[in-house]
Amino acid sequence: MMLEEYIAAHSDDEPDYLAKVNRNTWLKQINPRMCSGHLQGRVLSMLSKMIQPTNILEIGTFTGYSALCLAESLGEDGSLDTIEIDDELEDFIRESFHLSPLGRKINLHIGDALEIIPTLNKTYDLIFIDAEKEHYLDYYEITLPLLRKGGFIIADNTLWNGKVIKEIDPHDKQTTEIMRFNDVVKADERIEKVILPIRDGLTLIRKK
Repeated sequence: MMLEEYIAAHSDDEPDYLAKVNRNTWLKQINPRMCSGHLQGRVLSMLSKMIQPTNILEIGTFTGYSALCLAESLGEDGSLDTIEIDDELEDFIRESFHLSPLGRKINLHIGDALEIIPTLNKTYDLIFIDAEKEHYLDYYEITLPLLRKGGFIIADNTLWNGKVIKEIDPHDKQTTEIMRFNDVVKADERIEKVILPIRDGLTLIRKK
């Protein structure tokens, strides 16, 4: 048994509807590893419940798994805005949300996050960044002003399969931008930050 399998086996089970989303993703999508999955999903759910957000913003929906995990903490007045640039995923995402009563708390936006975010006119308690790696710094800078004081940003994939500690291919724009994001976040005195070595790396950022 792999260590991650042991950890998952001794953590809460994923709800049945999330298991269906995960299975459908692996059956029908080209890059199913992009789905958060059981372990990371339970981590996102737990972090969201600890933060107790009213408004959540997610950048990068994929098939809807992580949005449903984050939404587990939302009360009756809570809502989650999630943005997906790939319009071909829209029907799949909406089907995922229909599997859970939490789906009614989620607002799906299809399009470019950098164009959509300025139109939302909200203050957020929790922001999850898991979209185009080449735009991580753009997402960070555009959302930090929308985050309440004491609110959190969670950025996924910040260890990028370990490439952040290897020699960089100069043509590897994604790794270069993830490393630049990590360096900027480290130096930013407006926030507190820590990287958790969970799956492909989760950076927790708290606005001072």
